[in-house]
Amino acid sequence: MFGFRAWRGGHRRGWLRPWVLAIVSRGPKNGAEIMDEIERMSWGGWRPSPGSIYPMLDEMATEGLVTKMGDGRYQITEKGKSEMEWPFGMPFQQTPRGVEDMLGEIGGYISYFEDLSKVDRSKLASYGARLKELGERLKRLGE
Repeated sequence: MFGFRAWRGGHRRGWLRPWVLAIVSRGPKNGAEIMDEIERMSWGGWRPSPGSIYPMLDEMATEGLVTKMGDGRYQITEKGKSEMEWPFGMPFQQTPRGVEDMLGEIGGYISYFEDLSKVDRSKLASYGARLKELGERLKRLGE
């Protein structure tokens, strides 16, 4: 199902796009649930970062492969299903190359924290001060 582009170069992120499509094809999931599922499917061998998942989900939504529902979960579209059937159309993923890519990763982490706070706020409770500090640092950068 995943084809040549999914594994060329042996790069883990190359597997991410088809894996995400396969997961959301079985039912709507948010980013945190997708990360949990990938970790489970890899028997704990790999957990993609929020900085990989959320920018990819945004990109896939822009391409029309998935739609983001009102509850923050993503659902596969007909176009996404057809991409699963034709794996050679999948672009190979690369690591961030500049500020724009890094901002996308930061945004992905923030989306992960938002999802996590909806699912189990207690997981973030002990990090409140650190999250606030980081938010203030980012705010100062934008001034």
